[in-house]
Amino acid sequence: MNSIKTEEQIAEHVLKYKERYYRLAYSYVKNADDAMDIVQESVYKAISSANSLKNPDFIKTWFYRILVNTSIDFIRKKQGITIMDEESFLMIDRGSDDNYENFDLKGALDNLPEKYRTVVLLRYFEDLKLEEIAEILNENINTIKTRLYKSLEILRIKMED
Repeated sequence: MNSIKTEEQIAEHVLKYKERYYRLAYSYVKNADDAMDIVQESVYKAISSANSLKNPDFIKTWFYRILVNTSIDFIRKKQGITIMDEESFLMIDRGSDDNYENFDLKGALDNLPEKYRTVVLLRYFEDLKLEEIAEILNENINTIKTRLYKSLEILRIKMED
């Protein structure tokens, strides 16, 4: 596949779904500027490695994988820093698709271990299929199912407390 054509496809795809990608990055870092940086860095990484995208039909899962990994890398670099207070969080427009107001749920999600939180975010907030999540995270589908089940169990326990 032509590298320039692939880069154009990547750019078109990211522009089409930019709000989704921003929202996912934001769900990791809880800071508008950092989320934008993550999306920009992910676009840069995607275009830089455009030749690794063998089939343009998989651009969605391929870019999600880049974005999730970039978000996780960012968090690891900033580990231990409080990123945003609750009042600032409430002032940010989270997009028309992200209407959850249950702050107990938000807190429980934030306290989930990273591997469980990622599966929940991709499944329920990004509405991805389990097969797509497995592809994005480069895991076996049974592993994803187990993590989803376990994360829902943890969330249920935390919500009951």
